[in-house]
Amino acid sequence: MKTYWQNYIDGVWVDGGAGRIDVINPGTGDKLAEQALADAADVDRAVMAAQRVHISGALADLRPVERGRMVQAMGRFLLDHIDEIAPVLTLEQGKPLWEARIEVEGAARYFEYYGNQAETVEGRSIPLGKSYFDFTTYEPFGVSAQIIPWNYPVEMTARSLSAALATGNACVIKTPELTPLSNAWFAHAAEAVGLPKGAVNVLCGLGHEAGAALSAHPAVNQIVFTGSVPTGVAIASAAAKNVVPCVLELGGKSAAIVHDDADLEAFENDVRWGIYFNAGQVCSAMSRVIVHESVHDELVDRMVGMAQSLTVGPGIDQPEFGPTMGAMVSEAQRDRAADMVRAAQDDGAQVATGGRKLNIRGAFLEPTIMTNVEPGMVIANEEVFGPVLSVLKFTSDDDAIRIANGTPYGLVGGVFTRDLDRATTAARQLRAGQIFVNEWYAGGVETPFGGYGKSGYGREKGREALWNYVQTKNIAIKLG
Repeated sequence: MKTYWQNYIDGVWVDGGAGRIDVINPGTGDKLAEQALADAADVDRAVMAAQRVHISGALADLRPVERGRMVQAMGRFLLDHIDEIAPVLTLEQGKPLWEARIEVEGAARYFEYYGNQAETVEGRSIPLGKSYFDFTTYEPFGVSAQIIPWNYPVEMTARSLSAALATGNACVIKTPELTPLSNAWFAHAAEAVGLPKGAVNVLCGLGHEAGAALSAHPAVNQIVFTGSVPTGVAIASAAAKNVVPCVLELGGKSAAIVHDDADLEAFENDVRWGIYFNAGQVCSAMSRVIVHESVHDELVDRMVGMAQSLTVGPGIDQPEFGPTMGAMVSEAQRDRAADMVRAAQDDGAQVATGGRKLNIRGAFLEPTIMTNVEPGMVIANEEVFGPVLSVLKFTSDDDAIRIANGTPYGLVGGVFTRDLDRATTAARQLRAGQIFVNEWYAGGVETPFGGYGKSGYGREKGREALWNYVQTKNIAIKLG
């Protein structure tokens, strides 16, 4: 582990104008390394380098298949270096080492998918009669600014970077202050595959300084952000002043509706992945279970047994796939989640299991299940972003939909039932951008992802995400 990590601007590793920031290992609470901290001047250099690449046509003018091959090669680079990347990701973020490897593999998959899609972004001709030849073409926006969350720093960067590069954009990535180290491999990958200097810039900076400078920079042409609603509002407001489009993914309070005919044994696995993977620090986490009153007690017993079977400890000590959970990203995040559990108890909710900090060093919280939760409680409406599951009861199908749609968020939702009519009806009625039926996290890189309401706007993943990175040009030719 290096003790000091630099930023990457215009093909050069550089120090930060704002000094350095400590990166803490949440699995121990110890200092892991120092990261260069960018200021507004560093952001400006990175944006201008990306703009130079865009204006030169070094990416946009390539035959798309050539650009796509470089994008695919970046994914292979990540896989070739997974044994280096995954431990760094685990040490800075807290997740088990086996989860970190899954994240790196997922990141590589984005580069594979969008590299394959590069040559499929095609325009169309529009018939205007014999006197005209009219057609559309798609062009990259130019400079794509990408502000990355700390929960999946490798996979979330890959999600936007791969699509942006495949469509010919140059990129400036602002890494999260809590987990900036693993993003260095995107710079190494860009160099390894032969991307021009300035096509990929990777810098870490504080949100109020580097993030604000990037989102308000007049030479930025498009912004991608994943994070909190207040920060998303601030970014969108700054971008609006320059009339710059954004893709915002702002989290959720997603609900799984479990009917009385659901396969409760199978659902235990959905809960394991839905709320305890990455210690619940997932924007699309299954943070609420809305269960029919007739099977409530049985399901709670099953979920409690599953939660209590998980071994919680430092992620670096968990190399093998299994029933394990790592640390939360920081003690501050852990304390916030624990405080929300206590407040929910004060409101009348009950802790079926967990709810406490572990009596060891590091940012650990027990896998937690809350029962006796009512729809109006804070715990049922605000994002905990931790391993805390709220369980609510329902009596009728309409009641379940009302509860599920009762928050300002609308990122994902789920319905678990053997009744196809009931499932498809619920899928239409649930107010969310992606609906899972009988499997939480069904889908993949190929399926569009994004939210309704305060979960944001725009779509990532799938072919639909490509249209975030291009603008349509119509060309009308008067024939002689």
